[in-house]
Amino acid sequence: MSIFTYHLVRLPYHLALKGLFASPIHKKTKGLIHSEYMTAMTLGSSIISRSRFLIQQVAIFAQWENEAAFETYLETEKFGQTLAKGWHVCLVFMREWGKISGYKIPVQKAELDNESSPVVAVTIARMKPLAIPRFLRWGRPVEKLVRDHSGTLLSLASIRWPNTVSTFSIWKTEKEMTNMVHGHSAMPKAKRHANAMKERARKDFHFEFTTLRFKPISEFGFWNGKENYIPNLKSK
Repeated sequence: MSIFTYHLVRLPYHLALKGLFASPIHKKTKGLIHSEYMTAMTLGSSIISRSRFLIQQVAIFAQWENEAAFETYLETEKFGQTLAKGWHVCLVFMREWGKISGYKIPVQKAELDNESSPVVAVTIARMKPLAIPRFLRWGRPVEKLVRDHSGTLLSLASIRWPNTVSTFSIWKTEKEMTNMVHGHSAMPKAKRHANAMKERARKDFHFEFTTLRFKPISEFGFWNGKENYIPNLKSK
């Protein structure tokens, strides 16, 4: 069964910059299905702020043929050993909305253990260049909603030039996430996400777009001085 992994790691400036032009995970890596190398961003931050593009903070979202292939990569490949020093979470697929190239979405779908189980959401979009200003106008309020939401355990955005943008969020429960999506949460201006989706339906921002939902199965490492973002989840 294929698994997905999401990584956060700090790299020396020159290596992080190099990765923007040539991903350090070779596309022919044994057991790798697809990966995206991206620069981390702070959700909701000003476009011109230093926290908008955190060059040395790298986010990688990958799909592997199985968990053994992933573990072998971490143990035997130089960049895998670098990733092993950062933070990552292993995920199994639950649901997909939209489509994105590269990844192979499994037919088999996982289910949460119970309604109180945490859930992970990943969005990936290939932007239409002329739509970026309109996307930012509608998207930044949504970023702030997710960033400040009481139901999130960890959330961030990421980008890969010239036109790939992504978000990653860990939610305490699936219900809190879906309430946010549909504008039913108790947060101020709760319909920011729902309104942005209506605008996207009216005139799309993207060439490709998907929202993926996952069940987390394990977590490893530290990020921003913290570990065990996901309660009651085994560490690898």
